[in-house]
Amino acid sequence: MKSVLEVDGLTKSYPGASRPAAADVSFKMAEGSALGLVGESGSGKSTTARMIAGLEKPDKGWVVLGGRQIDGLSRRAMQRVRRDMQVVFQDPYSSLNPRMNVEQLVGEGLLVHSIETDRAARRREVERLLGLVGLGHVDLGAYPRSFSGGQRQRLAIARALAVRPKLLICDEPVSSLDVSVQAQVLNLLRDLQSELGLSILFIAHDLAVVRYLCDQVVVMSDGRVVEKGSREQVYGDPQHEYTRDLLAAVPVPDPSHSRRSVTEEK
Repeated sequence: MKSVLEVDGLTKSYPGASRPAAADVSFKMAEGSALGLVGESGSGKSTTARMIAGLEKPDKGWVVLGGRQIDGLSRRAMQRVRRDMQVVFQDPYSSLNPRMNVEQLVGEGLLVHSIETDRAARRREVERLLGLVGLGHVDLGAYPRSFSGGQRQRLAIARALAVRPKLLICDEPVSSLDVSVQAQVLNLLRDLQSELGLSILFIAHDLAVVRYLCDQVVVMSDGRVVEKGSREQVYGDPQHEYTRDLLAAVPVPDPSHSRRSVTEEK
């Protein structure tokens, strides 16, 4: 199966740190798959994600997206890569510009990347994207403050999907949400992955959350990959003590038991 993402030997150290934030991180991700990058705070997963997204420059190693090596690109060249790789961040309250309304937020990428420069056509595409993430009846002139946390994260996902990326990086996208709303966002991502053939790199600290969404799992601890494999391998026969400890943590409820309408989100 064709790879959408390959990382090999990614390493990053910060001045004054006792160990690298990430050391020799390597894995491949198949096109159309969902891969969970899992570990506790300080495990190196977010540093790895930032290197993949081009927000941090690795000390060593390389990143290949859709067959093209992207680490070390200039800022201008990296801007062109942004269309192929979008990030949904942890905090929906700070990731959306409070001075932009829904139409501007979701449609910005369409304009920046010259996908749709006609305003009327862009508005129609924004409406389509909002429908795709379950926000089909919102006021396009409304601002982020008018929405709940779960709804804001849906807006962030719609904004990311607008440029039709090859890879969606979700950096702890549900950890700041209530458990019931977490379930709704996970269900949305799972549906989008199935319907659009979307490739998702999902960063999380909880293996129970990843189990619902991802078919491949990479477990990190102290900056290193300690285990990786299919969902069945990692959950059915974990080889590393750290993975077993994560699996023993209290799980979140199965998202399939928590489907509610968007209007019920708080």
